[in-house]
Amino acid sequence: MSDTVLAEQAPPSMCDSPGGEPPTPRRRRLLAELDRPGEVFANLGPNWFASVMGTGIVANAAALLPVRSAALTAVAVAVWVLAATMLGLLVTATAVHWIRFRETARAHHRTIAMAPFYGAPPMAMLTVGSGALLVGRDLVGAGAAVRIDEVLWTLGTVSGLLSAVAIPYLLFTEMRAELGDTFGSWLMPVVPPMVSAATGAGLIAHLPAGQDRLALLLVLYAMFGISLLMSLNVIALLWHRLVRHGIGPARMVPTLWIVLGPLGQSVTAAGLLGHAARGAIGAPYASAMHAMAVLYGVPVWGFAISWLAIAAAITLRALARGLPFALTWWSFTFPVGTVVTGTSELALDTHARFLTGASVALYGLLVCAWLIVIARTARGSSRGTLFRAAPALAAGAATA
Repeated sequence: MSDTVLAEQAPPSMCDSPGGEPPTPRRRRLLAELDRPGEVFANLGPNWFASVMGTGIVANAAALLPVRSAALTAVAVAVWVLAATMLGLLVTATAVHWIRFRETARAHHRTIAMAPFYGAPPMAMLTVGSGALLVGRDLVGAGAAVRIDEVLWTLGTVSGLLSAVAIPYLLFTEMRAELGDTFGSWLMPVVPPMVSAATGAGLIAHLPAGQDRLALLLVLYAMFGISLLMSLNVIALLWHRLVRHGIGPARMVPTLWIVLGPLGQSVTAAGLLGHAARGAIGAPYASAMHAMAVLYGVPVWGFAISWLAIAAAITLRALARGLPFALTWWSFTFPVGTVVTGTSELALDTHARFLTGASVALYGLLVCAWLIVIARTARGSSRGTLFRAAPALAAGAATA
């Protein structure tokens, strides 16, 4: 946590008022840490879109849980509306950033700290679009929900594929990265195609039967493969870096949770695509794709749970030593949400009661994490601390 925040939290001194009486509390001015309100847009980066991802997955995961309740549905709709609103605000703010601070905006893709987060805007669009189909249709109607999802899925998929190609290209050709620079954030640009695979499965049934459905199904499996193989390479690099160089800066510890993203999302995608295959491709492939959801999903789910335990242990260690708040804390949300959805899909396919219980327990963890992170983000945003240029960005994130 920055010195500014610590200073704001310090109790008032008895010397601050005459006569030794406690001073009257002063109201904090909105954006007090900024010289001008316009500085809100000065350092806005693509990493902010992780807040949309982390909020949207709370709604989507609720819709896919193997348990249902009217209260849970109402909460999911409200959270989806919040995520959609956040997406709209961030898109507008990003446009202002590019207009008013073009040089800063153009520099983001050239820094190893910020460039990987160009995967966040595509995933934000895909998450909100999928939420429209899963929970938003109760609010906007089925037809409008499909149109919203189609538009956001298309935009998110195209930009996500560009992210998955362009950022590794820049990493290979222009950035001087060392093994010690490898963090979980490196997964951000290569995960969007997997999110497209999972979220696109719901659109297959809305296409005409025949070649249209078959083409989309096969494209989604291709994107599943693109993201899976790229992610496995990054995860292997990250494991090697942890063994050779240790945990690294405390502010980057939350990015270890990003590993759960491609793992949980791949289990989710395998399950959703396995269900969608029945109406898009004939035997024996439809049955094989449905079986793959379990045969692939269970082993990967096991690794995801073990990584969750490792990441949780490292995070608790960091908290005990002082873990500064940063936008990287949103890593505690979306990746966990993908494990929730993956567990829910496995519970649906296998009818295993322990998986049903696990999905509910993991969803509880997700909600707790989201409430903490969104509250800290709101506080840091209102003070302006999250909008300041931070030297820490060169090493991975802007701290609050």
